[in-house]
Amino acid sequence: MDVFSGHRALGRRLRAPAVAIGNFDGVHLGHRRLLTEIVRLSRERGGESVALTFDPHPARLLAPRFAPPLICPPECKLERIAAVGVDACVIEPFDHALAALSPEAFVAEVLVGALGARDVCVGADFTFGKGRAGNVRVLGELGRASGFALTVIPSVTVEGIVASSTKVREFVEEGRVEGAALLLGRDPELVGDVVRGAGRGRSIGVPTVNLRPQNELLPAPGVYAGWAREKGESACWDAAINVGTNPTFTSGEAPLSVEAHLLDYPGKDLYGARLVLGFRRRLRAEQRFPSVEALVAQIRQDIEAAADEGRRARNQHGTPAV
Repeated sequence: MDVFSGHRALGRRLRAPAVAIGNFDGVHLGHRRLLTEIVRLSRERGGESVALTFDPHPARLLAPRFAPPLICPPECKLERIAAVGVDACVIEPFDHALAALSPEAFVAEVLVGALGARDVCVGADFTFGKGRAGNVRVLGELGRASGFALTVIPSVTVEGIVASSTKVREFVEEGRVEGAALLLGRDPELVGDVVRGAGRGRSIGVPTVNLRPQNELLPAPGVYAGWAREKGESACWDAAINVGTNPTFTSGEAPLSVEAHLLDYPGKDLYGARLVLGFRRRLRAEQRFPSVEALVAQIRQDIEAAADEGRRARNQHGTPAV
């Protein structure tokens, strides 16, 4: 997939593009429906499928105090968009100049003038232009006058829940990772570098890898059944994952940490490696134990529960999607 840093930085003329517009944070099932549609349209018409997204998230500029934490890092978002089969992604810098464009100016300058859109696809609640003055009705009118066709994709609902980035964040922040997986179409993930920790896990016979997450959005503190793999690799291990402050060993305020015990791991040194952690189910809240022995006994139970969850997931779905 070709990636361009804004409509002014196109390295070539796009070929009769079908353009999907959105933030695409998390690339959930609703986003994938939108992206799949532009892939279909572009192939039908011999053109290219193009995702038009924004960086930073518009709320970072317009309402920074209320800007949501991003579900996935930019590199992971691009990988998920590419996996749908999209030909190109234009990452539009969302600055004051772009925010000040009227709906008419946005269409004339970006969609028509720079991208040359033949088809445009958006969600039903799409708004654009200064003060969110534009909506799907306005975009349709501008499209008819400018020569592109508009397709509006209705919301995707899974078991009665609308797939949205807001709902995914809510599920993750509450630790209800199974709900997030329902809307994402995959387990929620953290990606980051393996760093050295305090070494407590190894000292009590349960070695862990410590992750410095690149994600802004973290699951609620607790212990989770999940899986781990090196980024770019297919080998995957079940994991018992802890998100929290290690209250048995710390007192007062302590920084949040993410560490995982990898089941049946062959023992390769992972320091400095880039790791992906997937979250299948929250097993319990984090808690302070009266002794290290009590903590170890509970960890052993957590590991067994994580193994059971891994077996159940494989029986139901096979290996996790990468």
